[in-house]
Amino acid sequence: MIEINNVSKRYGNFQVLTDCTTRVAKGEVVVVCGPSGSGKSTLIKTINGLEPIQSGDIVVNGTSVCSPKTNLSKLRSRVGMVFQHFELFPHLSIIENLTIAQVKVLRRPRAEATERGFKYLARVGLKDHAFKHPAQLSGGQQQRAAIARALSMDPICMLFDEPTSALDPEMVNEVLDVMIELAREGTTMICVTHEMGFARKVADRVVFMDGGKILEDTSKDEFFGNIDGRTDRAKQFLSRILHH
Repeated sequence: MIEINNVSKRYGNFQVLTDCTTRVAKGEVVVVCGPSGSGKSTLIKTINGLEPIQSGDIVVNGTSVCSPKTNLSKLRSRVGMVFQHFELFPHLSIIENLTIAQVKVLRRPRAEATERGFKYLARVGLKDHAFKHPAQLSGGQQQRAAIARALSMDPICMLFDEPTSALDPEMVNEVLDVMIELAREGTTMICVTHEMGFARKVADRVVFMDGGKILEDTSKDEFFGNIDGRTDRAKQFLSRILHH
């Protein structure tokens, strides 16, 4: 479903990503973890062209993200993206947030878009909040609405960029529960997250990054169950997070 081939990226003279290569199969759940500043969020944003790259290639469902012939807007409409800070339109109701892209990008009839919007709001437990504005919802509710918005576009895969890091601790689980359900339904997912409990529960693979490089790309059981077999940097990372 997703191929990342020798991807490198710079900001001026600063190398953010160096020769990153990994694959994500259809229905697979991959968790990307590592210390802050390791390039995780940049990597996930290159997958739908939100961050351009200097070298390498990214292929999503047979389409090269880097080809000048690729319609990035069309590609992004099929790749669901959930950000750290929700990115909901504050002046629109929740149901309007879910329908606007369906109507304008997918050209769906408004009635059909609204029906789908209500369907996915129900799925994330927010149907009763459809006519509220984002400011009237808690952070956890807003993030669930953002997930429902992405799902309403019928994505071929879902990208999550630290979806719980801006939430109060008691709101984290309500978002993770939705993500766990999606994973169990076979949704192709790449999740940048520090939630190792989530990773241990649903990830098929773990990609560990540091310094803009992929240092580990292995099964969840190998990553968490064979710490002695990890790189020194991954051992250090695991020793810190697993003792809390």
